[in-house]
Amino acid sequence: MATNLAIDNTLLSAALDIGGLSTKKDTVTLALREFIQRRRAEDIIGLFNRVEYAAGYNYKKLRRRK
Repeated sequence: MATNLAIDNTLLSAALDIGGLSTKKDTVTLALREFIQRRRAEDIIGLFNRVEYAAGYNYKKLRRRK
């Protein structure tokens, strides 16, 4: 899909330098992938401490070999 975007040249130049990529397209693609990965990770982290465990559950008992 061809798209024309007005991207801040200062940001794009900095991203090219930091990312070490040779093209603007590769740099934008990498930035989008990292953005998506970070947001998904934040969603998963938001689930921490929300799981309720059964009070009488003994996980150590299940580790014992018979």
